[in-house]
Amino acid sequence: MLRSLKDLFDSIVSPSASAAQAEHSIQLATAVLLVEVMRADPQLGAPERATVVGALRRTFPLADDELERLVELAHQASRTSSDFHQFTSVVNQHFGTEQKVRIVEYMWQVAYADGHLDAHENHLISRVAELLHVTHGQYIAAKLRAKEAAPGPAA
Repeated sequence: MLRSLKDLFDSIVSPSASAAQAEHSIQLATAVLLVEVMRADPQLGAPERATVVGALRRTFPLADDELERLVELAHQASRTSSDFHQFTSVVNQHFGTEQKVRIVEYMWQVAYADGHLDAHENHLISRVAELLHVTHGQYIAAKLRAKEAAPGPAA
């Protein structure tokens, strides 16, 4: 398991990564950013996890077992990572503005999934949006769209 995680990290920083490795890198980077929001809330629950899986399903053509494996790898990477740069740089390299704004919106959806917005979630999404070069207007619009679609009341 650690070997596969190391291979994925190596593919993130390797300039000679194959197309498949590059696809795995962008999938992992995206998943880690979503999982980070889930982990920022001290009340980790099923709604957040389901929202992460749903966002990944809408972003990448993966089977259910592949999605579950990706989320597990993202949890591992999230626990061992010291910063977001390695993940946001992959997203910046492979995704355009519209896709990056969509990731920020998915992050907000994860934050709102349990009906409560935690201050740590808010701060984390703000930091990641900045690293993804998402404008403040795009950031706020993504937040409002996610809040409107949220299942319950959130601050």
